[in-house]
This record gives sequence, C-alpha cells and structure tokens, in this order.
Amino acid sequence: MADLEFFFDPVCPWAWITSRWATEVQGHRGLDVVWRFASLAIINEESDADNLDEDKRAIFASGLAALRVMDEVRLRHSNDEVAALYTEVGMLAHRDQRRSELVADPVGFLKEVLGRASLPIEYAAEALNVAHDEAIRESTELALERTGRGVGTPILTFRPGRPDEGSFFGPVIATIPRGEVAVRLWDAVELVATTGGMIELKRVNKAKPRFD
Repeated sequence: MADLEFFFDPVCPWAWITSRWATEVQGHRGLDVVWRFASLAIINEESDADNLDEDKRAIFASGLAALRVMDEVRLRHSNDEVAALYTEVGMLAHRDQRRSELVADPVGFLKEVLGRASLPIEYAAEALNVAHDEAIRESTELALERTGRGVGTPILTFRPGRPDEGSFFGPVIATIPRGEVAVRLWDAVELVATTGGMIELKRVNKAKPRFD
C-alpha cells in the first residue's frame, strides 16, 4: 500500500519544489509514492478573464499537454517512469528556467525530456491527443474530492486507503528541504494531514521559488 499519492501539474513551480522534498524523504525513508495528475487547466477551466489571463491559460494548456504524454507513459510503462519523466520536465522547465519553451512548443520540448528520461521520443505526439483527457480529468477530480475546490497544486494524500488517510493542498514551500530537515518537515505535515479535524493552515506567500 502506498505511503503517499502526489497529485501534480508539471508546469507548477510550487508543485515541483514539493515533489523534490517528497523524493528527498523517499530516499531516506523508502516511501512508496504514487505520482498522479491534477491539471491546472481543468481546475481553472471555469475561471473568467479577470482571474486568469491568456498567458496563464497558455501555461496551463502546456501542462495538460505534458500530462497527456505522462499518461501515455503511465499506460505503457509504470509509476517509476512517470516519476522519471516528471523529474526531467521539472529540471528543464523550472531549474533551468525553460518553461517558456514548453509553452511555445510542447511537442518539441517533450521530445527532449523523453530522450533524457530514456523513453521513446515518439510519445511526444501524445501531447496533442485529447483521448488522454478523460483519465487526467478523473485524477484531477479525485484530488479535488479529497481537498475541496478552490485549491491548486500540489495535492498530497498521506496514507491513501487507510483509516487515517488525509489530504491537503500543499505544503507550498519556497525551497527544497534536504536531509534531516526534510524528514522532520515530513513527519510534521503527515501528522497534521492525518489528524482528525484539521482543516487548514495558511499564511500569505512572500517568498519566490528556488529550485537549487
């Protein structure tokens, strides 16, 4: 049984930082992490122009394109390959500040990251295949059922399928915790997520994301 289900959109920088924290703890604790999809394009599809400008819509659309390719990888390979592809997308889009290339040319960008992940580059064509959208929508809706609407990514479910299962949007963190700090933060967030009655813990974000 998995220790964590991690719902992400690959264009979200905050989800990327949280995912690196999860993989850091995974290395220390041997956690079983299932990587699942939560499309910001789907989450925000009813937002009006006042809340979501064209630039953001284009970014979210490129995230959906990347998730289509990841869904193809999920169908043909395994969770490990989805994780590997997410790692490579994040390394280029966020760490190397190349997300604009994904927005401008999803197929070309995804060919590069598929090659880096040792996956067939022809999967990049799936970025345009809307047949994947049903599965992505189902995964996104599942995440929102667990947290309620009005949230973004990442969404984390701790101890999925167990009596003390708990889900939250976040944590949203500006830097990637490492070593003992990462493990201590994990224990604290897992305790909060799986403690009955805990609903929300929040403060205004004043930090910019760092990917190092």
